[in-house]
Amino acid sequence: MSKKKKRAKGQRKNEITKGIFTVLEKEPSKSFNYKQIASKLDITDTQDRNELIKRLGQLKATDRIVEVERGKYQKKPTLHTYFTGKVDLTSSGNAYVIVDELDQDIFIPNNRLNKAFHGDTVEVFLKPSRKGKKPEGEISKVLERKKSSYVGIVDKQKRFAFVRPTDSRMYTDIFVPLEKLKKAEDGDKVLVNLGDWPDDAESPYGEIVEVLGKPGEHNTEIHAILAEYGLPYEFPYEVEQFAKTLDTSIKASEIAKRRDMREVLTFTIDPKDAKDFDDALSFQKMENGHYEIGIHIADVSHYVELGTVLEEEAYERATSVYLVDRVVPMLPEVLSNLACSLRPNEEKYTFSAVFEMDEKGKVVDQWFGRTVINSNERFAYEEAQHIIETGGARIPEEISIRGNAYSVSNEIVDAILTFDRLAKIMRKARMDAGAISFDKIEVKFNLSENGEPESVYFKEAKDANKLIEEFMLLANRKVAEFIGKQKKTFVYRVHDKPDEEKLMALNGVISRFGHSINLKDRKSINKSLNQLLEDVKGKKEQNLVDTLAIRSMSKAIYATENIGHYGLGFDYYTHFTSPIRRYPDVMVHRLLQHYLDGGQQPKAVIYEEKCKHSSDMELLAANAERDSVKYMQIKFMQDHKDQEFLGVISGVTEWGIYVEIIENKCEGMVRIRDIRDDYYIFDERQYAIIGERTKRMYQLGDEVYVMVKDTDLLKRHLDFSLIGKRE
Repeated sequence: MSKKKKRAKGQRKNEITKGIFTVLEKEPSKSFNYKQIASKLDITDTQDRNELIKRLGQLKATDRIVEVERGKYQKKPTLHTYFTGKVDLTSSGNAYVIVDELDQDIFIPNNRLNKAFHGDTVEVFLKPSRKGKKPEGEISKVLERKKSSYVGIVDKQKRFAFVRPTDSRMYTDIFVPLEKLKKAEDGDKVLVNLGDWPDDAESPYGEIVEVLGKPGEHNTEIHAILAEYGLPYEFPYEVEQFAKTLDTSIKASEIAKRRDMREVLTFTIDPKDAKDFDDALSFQKMENGHYEIGIHIADVSHYVELGTVLEEEAYERATSVYLVDRVVPMLPEVLSNLACSLRPNEEKYTFSAVFEMDEKGKVVDQWFGRTVINSNERFAYEEAQHIIETGGARIPEEISIRGNAYSVSNEIVDAILTFDRLAKIMRKARMDAGAISFDKIEVKFNLSENGEPESVYFKEAKDANKLIEEFMLLANRKVAEFIGKQKKTFVYRVHDKPDEEKLMALNGVISRFGHSINLKDRKSINKSLNQLLEDVKGKKEQNLVDTLAIRSMSKAIYATENIGHYGLGFDYYTHFTSPIRRYPDVMVHRLLQHYLDGGQQPKAVIYEEKCKHSSDMELLAANAERDSVKYMQIKFMQDHKDQEFLGVISGVTEWGIYVEIIENKCEGMVRIRDIRDDYYIFDERQYAIIGERTKRMYQLGDEVYVMVKDTDLLKRHLDFSLIGKRE
């Protein structure tokens, strides 16, 4: 062989070696076989492929790469492989660190947590992985605490105290010197700020910042739920005072700058107990036979100005929180319930989307801008529903929010019936285009004056609810489309496509009930999902299937980069219609007006940060809302300990089965150790527990009879005793 050929061969060998390391180092947590590496390096001829296989063998033999399983290779971890990730603590006390750039989470035994808590951002050292073993590591440093404060119970000693956090994932008590107790007594429920954790101390130091009250008392527990998520339940004094000093009067000089729509027929439709009315509809027939339909939204940005304490507080909160017995508003009451609320027979500043629509629900023309309105009427959903169902003008006393029967004008009846007809056309078009219809059952409570749950009922979305929904969707979509097509910085509400693995898992569960989803393509998925949600209506498995279907979806978030809204089937979507209770809507109003005034495009990075904050706060609020419902369900079940209930098995784990009571949707656990008639083993494949001796099976979806065994309001936990399966 000539020197030239030898040199070329050696050069090719080096290129292949370098290519192997490039592929393996780019994704160090992944393993690749020779075909995958060849594909990434564009190696197609037999000679180079054979050289690749040979080099993989040589690199493995010299311990430069690792064969993690037969024929699959991975970069050999160095002694200094550090990553940044988030801690996910399990009930066993061990943890996983979730690292964005790694395919697999890093397992952390509890003796290697190095003082990290659930949700903390940490630096983690990845140990060299052994063949077939999951990645394991050790936390080397806590970079950022997720939480700086915890709710807990005071255990007071003579010279010091401990706070025992109620968060089940918090594995240590917090040491509190007596001078930092803030007058808390033994057994009080408190909020404690986390301090230092010296190397020689068994527990971190802390300081009590708020005494919430006695455990088990209603207000204590509701305030504790808010405190656990860092959500406030009152406004700072300076914010309340600033709000009270605002001039909320309607001025002729301001009206002159706006489109005056005070003479147009306008009304609101809201829940009967609502106090903040942030949207109204107006209606008038045009000479060409079309309809002019106005969607009028409270002009919050007129009052909440940048650079004020009111703006800062609204941004920090980012959302109102709707707990089971109260609303924690984003804005002080002087705005949320008074100045900005579109109450009947009061002039109000609004931001409006006005559409010219034809008989078929098609938008022929559109206008966006600031307006002034005067709402003629306020209706509850039940009243509007009665008009839709009967076509009549008479509202009977039993559903009237005015306390007595009354009649509305024929003009209003005509408007509501037209809105309903157009809404049904728009909804059908949305569904035909691939939108998904999630009408999940909402659990509500009838409460006594003392906040005690007297009964449970379910909130159902009827035509009146869907009417409002469709016109709000229309406004949100058209505003987003208007700015989005101009390619300008904007705040979008985006929803990514669902995770395929989650959809496959959902298919496995629903097959137990005789249902299935067609995973062929987007249209097939959405069509079969809608069919599934329709098929389960009124059936025992409805709540379970609805919940699992929602969990299989991605989470909708706020973002400046538009990827569309998968669930709604929209290419452009935003939140424009609820600025009293959502900060992103305030941003959307400001940006829209800025562009209408010919303003320059602001930097997206500023709004992206605000979008992320708003998404994070929305998630915290949703968690708090869910916990408050769970708390009230347990409180309700405390008074039904002697009652037998029929439930459906909604979850199966190695430690027990979860059962959801059909009549009230309360969910509790039957622990395996409490089922005495046999020794039960968890069968993950069949979503079941199976008796070793009797082979009796309790499977996901089975109907069973249970009784309340134990209610724990402090831990918000409900335990059932299993009576047996429904035959």
